[in-house]
Amino acid sequence: MSLLVLLAPLFLVFEVWQLVLSERYLGIKQIARGADPRALGLGETTAFFWSSTIILYWVWMLLLLALPIGRVVGLALLVISVAGYLLRRGCPLKWVLVILTFEGAFRIGMLLSLCGLAWRQI
Repeated sequence: MSLLVLLAPLFLVFEVWQLVLSERYLGIKQIARGADPRALGLGETTAFFWSSTIILYWVWMLLLLALPIGRVVGLALLVISVAGYLLRRGCPLKWVLVILTFEGAFRIGMLLSLCGLAWRQI
């Protein structure tokens, strides 16, 4: 088994963290206040780690395509991410949180599936 597959739990934690941050910056309270999430001031350190992890996550998903055990999951994660981006890009701000939540739930499900596959291989 590849070390790449064993990184799935770390990205699972990242997905949960992303859902928490998206609720904080795009949540119902923010929408009710009429706040623009771009004006809320994401901390520089948080923005750096968030952006860096997203880049690593995409590289990891692409590398999964080379593994027999992770090929389908990697492809599904890429399709979910691209579809979510395309939907978020063209929708009003009120729907971004809904799309992010569903997108995150699907990715979490795929990561749990990959964790299960890895567990069976051990």
